[in-house]
Amino acid sequence: MEYFRTPDSRFQNLPGYPFTPNYLELKNGLRMHYVDEGQGPVFLLLHGEPSWSYLYRKMIPPLANSGFRVIAPDLVGFGKSDKPKDPQAYTYQSHLDWLKELVHNLGLKDISLYCQDWGGLLGLRFVGEEPDLFRRVCAANTFLPTGDVSPGKVFLRWQKSSQTMPVMKIGELIRKGCKGFAPEIESAYDAPFPEEAFKVAARKFPLLVPTTTEDPACIPNRKAWEVLSRWSRPFLTLFSDGDPITRGGDIALRERIPGASGQPHDTIVDAGHFLQEDKGEEIAAKLISWKV
Repeated sequence: MEYFRTPDSRFQNLPGYPFTPNYLELKNGLRMHYVDEGQGPVFLLLHGEPSWSYLYRKMIPPLANSGFRVIAPDLVGFGKSDKPKDPQAYTYQSHLDWLKELVHNLGLKDISLYCQDWGGLLGLRFVGEEPDLFRRVCAANTFLPTGDVSPGKVFLRWQKSSQTMPVMKIGELIRKGCKGFAPEIESAYDAPFPEEAFKVAARKFPLLVPTTTEDPACIPNRKAWEVLSRWSRPFLTLFSDGDPITRGGDIALRERIPGASGQPHDTIVDAGHFLQEDKGEEIAAKLISWKV
């Protein structure tokens, strides 16, 4: 498989990101990067579109310092992970398979999961397929679509524009999904993508969200929902108040998943779609205080 590998020089001296890189060589020869900090029970942090583990830089230290082993992967095509050149390499299933390969190779068990955006589309499906690996789940600004309900006009506009914009300005997109940040932070989000050709995964992700019942991900997602609808282990929602794409999704999750009953659900105030960027320290504090 042909792929791009972002030069290490692009990641030097990024503000707030001092973490030692770790890599797993997948069965197909691709290299997948992950942050691995701290010792103790596992907290798995999954990013989405079009970010990378840099999004979790405010959450990793407090979680690690509180007695957790924090694993924050870069999905294939993002961050420090390799980036296949062929758009057909990226499917819902391939992303899930790559993630599962990482988790199984690291021997992760009894996992506490925090997932946002596509991290939730992958993470919630993973929980539905291998529930015994997970101790608890926190979902933030995400959902698990089956194609039966439209994702809404805001998402459909983004889906269309993601394919027509001549240049996908990754850092700018993330900034617009936040309450704002400094230019050097925007540059850090741009770091994995030195050229437009590196952004194949970022272009493809919006097309992989099931929006019709004909989508190949619909059936496995429905099967995952059969498990989630019986999930009695702790399930927490921490959605933001400023995300037009996933607004109301927290209510739907709480209504359908039994483990959500009695949990300390909350709304992260004054935060956008990328709430980890806007309120990472606050979210980490809520996860640390979440007793089960």
